[in-house]
Amino acid sequence: MAHIDYADCILRGGKILTVDAGFAVASAVALRGGDIIAVGDDASVSDWAGPQTEVIDLHGACVVPGLIDTHMHLDLLGNDLWSVDFAGVSTVAEALERIADHAKGIEPGVWIRGATWHPVSQLAEKRYLTRDELDSVAPNNPVLLPVSHFSMANSLGMAAAGIGDDTPDPAGGVIHRDADGRANGLLEESAENLVMDVLPPWTDAEREAQLRDAMRFSNAQGLTSIVSAAVSPVTFRAHQAILARGEASLRVSAMFAPTGALNPSMSLEEWDSFFSRIGAMSDFGNDWLSYSGVKLQIDGGMTLGTALMRDGYPHDREFKGLAVIEPDRFKALVEIANRYGWRVGVHAVGDGAIDLVLDAYEAASATRPIKGRRFIVIHGSLMCPDQMDRARALDVRVDAQSTFLWTKAGAVAGYLGKEVADRAFPMRDMIDRMGLDLIGQGTDNPINLLNPFINMAVMVTRKDHTGTVYGADQAITREEALRLYTSAAARYAFWEDRVGSIEVGKRADLTVLSDDFLSVPDAALKDITATRTIVAGKTVYKAG
Repeated sequence: MAHIDYADCILRGGKILTVDAGFAVASAVALRGGDIIAVGDDASVSDWAGPQTEVIDLHGACVVPGLIDTHMHLDLLGNDLWSVDFAGVSTVAEALERIADHAKGIEPGVWIRGATWHPVSQLAEKRYLTRDELDSVAPNNPVLLPVSHFSMANSLGMAAAGIGDDTPDPAGGVIHRDADGRANGLLEESAENLVMDVLPPWTDAEREAQLRDAMRFSNAQGLTSIVSAAVSPVTFRAHQAILARGEASLRVSAMFAPTGALNPSMSLEEWDSFFSRIGAMSDFGNDWLSYSGVKLQIDGGMTLGTALMRDGYPHDREFKGLAVIEPDRFKALVEIANRYGWRVGVHAVGDGAIDLVLDAYEAASATRPIKGRRFIVIHGSLMCPDQMDRARALDVRVDAQSTFLWTKAGAVAGYLGKEVADRAFPMRDMIDRMGLDLIGQGTDNPINLLNPFINMAVMVTRKDHTGTVYGADQAITREEALRLYTSAAARYAFWEDRVGSIEVGKRADLTVLSDDFLSVPDAALKDITATRTIVAGKTVYKAG
């Protein structure tokens, strides 16, 4: 029987993985007003067709709920799309050539900014570029090339920041020096901010254009929603401007960074005053834009040799990694945010760092209970079974990024040994001990590729880009991998009643795939692409 309230759009003739509680498979879905109004077989859903209904024949294509990346940096992706691109670069000479080519097109004195990359794992030389090398290809322009937790600067860039050979290391950071004690251009952790703080800011129009470009890029990957990490106030305002103009094509929940830095440059008194006056709590917002909490950082990274570990590093058992904040100050920041109704997500990679985060959450919960509020361990890369049990007891979720293993597993093994690399992102253990509802997956893009299918392939196969297997016992099923990008991921932003599965009453966010996610060979999982991405019932990306 035909319905009076016709559908705006019907997709039929496909293999629709609903990712509902029973992982039901349908062949058709009807959309109206940005919502899903029917799911089922072709015949029953076709009853919703009217004279103005768009009918899309899927020709057997696989459809999944709109994909959700629970940890990426949308603003940095936008910056990267406007900066020197190091994709495909494999030697120091090639990297320098890219910079030289970029320098030819700009005026002297204009800053050269680099897209995020990872020279230690990417380049044959397995090292960073030096200030002298950067000077040789960009002598007339200040240069800053971010890596994530590290940046490379040339002489003009360091001079603009007032960095000389005798400049002391800032708290929580390192100005690296050569054998003669000369600053070599490599800046670690808070030392990056010395140069970043003197970079000319993007204009409001540029910032908004970059975010729009980043949204469209994300849609082309099959993403319909993301959690954007470390969003500054100025970036959040840019998101609001885009949304107000009806230009948003991606649902965004923001992990807030009140000062723009992962660790705030505020005193505890200023931190308390800020949250007492902001007039909002975490998870304030709507389907398109919201706060997911406040973002903090406790350690470095396992791909950088700075993750904070319980045990020492193989090359030096006295070295246990880098804590980027004093533990008592960190605990106080967490307690204050929690007291004012803000949940907290903390960058914690090493098992030593995760201990500190769980300690802080437990202490904060004594003041204001955190159960049911979904506090977050971000990364949780080297989480141990006892920590998983403890997180579950505290109702703390973990949002991991297995895709780090795709190109950087070798770097992890180099710093920490193959045995530790094998237990990185222990998704099998996490799911078994914590349950899917407390876990999500993202990419940390632009540090890693945004491609969700490479990430899911790593989860299922535990293979890096060379075919080397890391921790085969931590492999998970395809259904579990897909849930970590959909129904489980939606819980990060308390979106589970609105997105994450293809069910009547939920938002019409869908991703049409090039191949059948459930049946392609393992080796082909990484090659799946999005052919159409639909957000709120509207096609925001279509291949070809």
